[in-house]
This record gives sequence, structure tokens and C-alpha cells, in this order.
Amino acid sequence: MSNDSLKIPQATAKRLPLYYRFIQNLHSSGKQRVSSAELSEAVKVDSATIRRDFSYFGALGKKGYGYNVSYLLSFFRKTLDQDEVTNVALIGVGNLGTAFLNYNFMKNNNTKIQIAFDIDEKKIGTTIGDVPIYHLDELEQVLQEKDIAVAILTIPASVAQRITDRLASCEIKGILNFTPARLNVPSSIRVHHIDLAVELQSLVYFLKNYPGVEEAKTE
Repeated sequence: MSNDSLKIPQATAKRLPLYYRFIQNLHSSGKQRVSSAELSEAVKVDSATIRRDFSYFGALGKKGYGYNVSYLLSFFRKTLDQDEVTNVALIGVGNLGTAFLNYNFMKNNNTKIQIAFDIDEKKIGTTIGDVPIYHLDELEQVLQEKDIAVAILTIPASVAQRITDRLASCEIKGILNFTPARLNVPSSIRVHHIDLAVELQSLVYFLKNYPGVEEAKTE
């Protein structure tokens, strides 16, 4: 993403890939234009928020006409750096890690897991979904050789910080953390935490306490 995008709110930045995915689908179906109301219905973000998000980037549409799908696709592709490949490493080839390797972000042509690491000798030297698996002892050497920018952690929480410290020494720029551990990293590294247990507990809570009520559309 360009330096200009750093000026937009983080909440807006998190929604951009969601918009991009839907616009890709519209373009594939042959649709030429879309209204903010149609976008709202598809991505479950209110129209006012969508218009405000888009306004940070200038005039992307016209009142009464909506948005040109081809133009939006080109714009978001450039904004999200879809023409640049981001190499990703996966740490921990357990059940969740294996699922990631088999899926490997097939719809995101610019993002791909290139290598994986584990300590299970039965997995070392094999491939899953065409992704080679290395021993964790080789972490620093292989990351530098493969020019890896992002790492996904699907490892036990007890070793998450230790592995993160090693990743920091390799100049990793981003970490997608699927462990419950809250990681301490230098300011040069961005971490996104995804705790599946917490998300499930949150869902169950809302089901019990807010039955039949759609989740509030907030920024």
C-alpha cells in the first residue's frame, strides 16, 4: 500500500481487502457499475461508511451513477499492491498449519506461503500443497534466502514469543498470530492477533444475549 494510505484510519484500511474481493467477483460476473447500497448489502458495511472510506481516496464514483467496477478494481489492485508478490512463511505444521498449506490463499495471487517450518522429523523434507517443510533450526538461514516478509504462527503459545524473537532478527515485517499469546515485537513489526477460541466465545455470547439481532455495523 502506498505511503498516502498511511493517512487513512486503520478501520478503513482493514476493510479495503473486503471491498476488493467483492469488486473482483463483480468484475468476473461482467457487472459494469455498482452502487454503495449494493456494496453495503454484499459486504455488510453500511453505505455511509463505504462512502466515507472511499472518500479518503478522492472521487471514486459519481452521485446518481455509483462506481465503475473496472475502475474500482484497478484502483484497489494498485492500492493493495496486488501486482507485488508477498512471500509468506508458516511456522508450525499441525492441523491448522496443514490446512493453511493446502489452501494457501488461492484467491490472492499476490500472497503465497512459500515455505513452512516444524520440528517433527516425519514432516521435515516433505511438501504439503507444494510447500516445502524445513526444520525450525534452519529458520534464520532459510528466511533470509527466500526473502520472506510475513510469517504465520500456528504453534503452541508457550513458544510463540521465543519464535517471534527469532523472526525479529530476520527482519520480518508482519506476523499473523494464531496463538493466544500476546507478542512483544519491535516497532518495525506489525502483528495481527487472531485468537479462534476468543472469537468463538464472542460469537456464542452474542447468540445467547442478542438473539435475532444483527451485529452492529461499526467502524
